[in-house]
Amino acid sequence: MTTTTNHPTNPIWTGMVTVDDTELAVTDTGGPGIPVVYLNGQFATQGYWKRVIAELGPGFRHITYDERARGKSKKSADYSFATCVRDVDAILAAREVDRPLLVGWSYGAFVGAHWAGRNPDRAIGAVLVDGAFPYDWLDEAMEQRIRKLFRRLNWVLPLLRPTGLTPRMSAEQQANSNIEIGRISRERELGPVLDSITVPVRYVVASGTSFGSKGDEQEQIRTGLEAVTARNSNIEISAKVASNHGALLRKDFRAIAEAVHDVAALDRVSR
Repeated sequence: MTTTTNHPTNPIWTGMVTVDDTELAVTDTGGPGIPVVYLNGQFATQGYWKRVIAELGPGFRHITYDERARGKSKKSADYSFATCVRDVDAILAAREVDRPLLVGWSYGAFVGAHWAGRNPDRAIGAVLVDGAFPYDWLDEAMEQRIRKLFRRLNWVLPLLRPTGLTPRMSAEQQANSNIEIGRISRERELGPVLDSITVPVRYVVASGTSFGSKGDEQEQIRTGLEAVTARNSNIEISAKVASNHGALLRKDFRAIAEAVHDVAALDRVSR
C-alpha cells in the first residue's frame, strides 16, 4: 500500500487494498466528516466522481475505488455482482469505516441497494443515481443483442485499454456482466431487496437513453421505481434531471450532492 499526504491536517490516502486474488485502487480523503463511499458505473473509474466530490467539499470524507480490472485495480478471476457487493466490505474494513453513506451510479446503484438492504445497522443511507430500477428488460432477444454488441466491440477494446476508457476484461466477460445485471434487475429479484431497505434512500434519475439502449427503453425501465416508492416510505426520488445516463455525473452533480446532503441531514436528526 502507498500513502500520499497533501496537508498535515487532512491526509489523502491512496493505495491498493488486497482482496481475494486482486488489488483494488482506493482513494480516501480522510477527515472527521460523514464517510461517503462512491460505487462506480459498470466499467467506470473513481475519477467520474470528481465533480460530485468537489461540490460536497471537505465537510465529508470521500472514499472512491476502482472495481476489479477497472482503472488502476488489478485483474481477477471473479467479476460477479456478488463479489462486487462483498468488495464494499473489504474497502470499509481496510479504511476502518463503520457507517458509510453510499452513493452509487448505474451498476453501482445496484451494489449500493443490495449492501444497504443487507446492512441496515451499518448504513447511514444511500443515494442511487440512475440505476437499481426493478424492471424485466432482459429476455433471450436482449441477451443476444448484448452479446452481439460486445462481439462487435471486441477488436477495439484492447486498443482503448491503455487509455483507461475500458476495463481489462474480455468482451465476453463484459457481456456476461451486463447480462447478469439484467437478471438482477428483474422485479422479482430487485423488488424484495428494495422493499427490505430501512434506511433513507434517495434516487437521482436521468432522462433519455443510455449506451446500447434504443428509443424509450431506458425511460420504460425507470418506471419500475414508481411501485417501489409507493411501497417503501424510506425510498424517495430526489430529482429527475434532464441529462442522459452517461452525462449525469458531469452535468447534474449538484442534484447528486443535494441528495447526499438530504440523507446526511436525516442521519443527524435521528441521532
